[in-house]
Amino acid sequence: MVFMPRILPLLALFGAVAAQERIYQGFNSGAFFSSNKAKVQSDFEEEFNAARALHFSPGTFSSVRLYTNVQTGTTDTPIEAFQAAINTNTSILLGIWCSGTTTITNELTALRSAVDKLGTRFTDLVIAISVGSEDMYRLSESGIANNAGIGAGPDTIINFIREVRQAINGTGLSSKPVGHVDSWSAWANSSNEAVIEEVDFLGMDLYPYYEKDQDNRIENAEAIFEDLHNRTLSAAGNKPVWITETGWPFSGPTSGNATSTPENAKAYWDTIACKYLGRNNVWWYNLRDTNPAIQEKFAVSKDVSAETTFNLTCAAGSGAPATINTDLSKGVSDKKNDAGKMMGSMSIVGLVTLLTAVFMW
Repeated sequence: MVFMPRILPLLALFGAVAAQERIYQGFNSGAFFSSNKAKVQSDFEEEFNAARALHFSPGTFSSVRLYTNVQTGTTDTPIEAFQAAINTNTSILLGIWCSGTTTITNELTALRSAVDKLGTRFTDLVIAISVGSEDMYRLSESGIANNAGIGAGPDTIINFIREVRQAINGTGLSSKPVGHVDSWSAWANSSNEAVIEEVDFLGMDLYPYYEKDQDNRIENAEAIFEDLHNRTLSAAGNKPVWITETGWPFSGPTSGNATSTPENAKAYWDTIACKYLGRNNVWWYNLRDTNPAIQEKFAVSKDVSAETTFNLTCAAGSGAPATINTDLSKGVSDKKNDAGKMMGSMSIVGLVTLLTAVFMW
């Protein structure tokens, strides 16, 4: 039979193209709650299922960005988010915590343990590895002024990136991109150019709400975002830039001319989320509020449910993915049975093209 020998190469090719073209959208997830209590597997599963169930969601939020590989309260045990991601078919942008330390040994031990224990069920869900999060920003003048905490300089980040590449060599993660997440200002700072040369991708954190040196009222948020995004793109050269954090709080203190209201959070969603979802990898900030150091509240979900703080519907013609979860009688529990479905989906056009090629070959 000649059908299978002919179809297999095409399937492999189509799969490779689909993987390259896949666009991810999700939220960030910290390792512990506002009470500093560690999140456990069931907590992460609750988040991941809620993200998929959000009412009037523009497409499916089926990805998560993590900040660490280590379960809170342990030395080097893999974070329980990994098993939760497997159970809910949630793709992962891995994070390695780099600030305030001279070693990432525990992070790498946890990662290797996860690879050994969970195998391809885990590694197939990994999108990429971010070595650090806003470390260079914390050492910057603005980071120090904002009491952002202990950071790490470019030389440290570069050494850690090389250490990660060495650690994943020969494993199921060896082909995954290795990059770094930082604020737009850190990427635009020429003193950090060596990090850009070292990474496979740049994760950009950008909040017009916090740009107090500008007239950052909500009416100007889109223009501010585009200006700072373009500066990051310019600094990145030919390296991809992913949106790893952005959002607008629905409550909290005033920041410059920016006020935090549900209406402003919705307006920011309409101008930024609806523009970039489906076009760029985006991890929005955030599904739920868990960082005790942040007075501003960003949670899109109400109490980790399908109900949202503001309407997520994107206008027709915005280019955002089609609105889903429009039946308000359905909630998180209705999405749990979808965990076995494939992340992302083949486009109808792509599938038709593939089948046409097969039967004409």
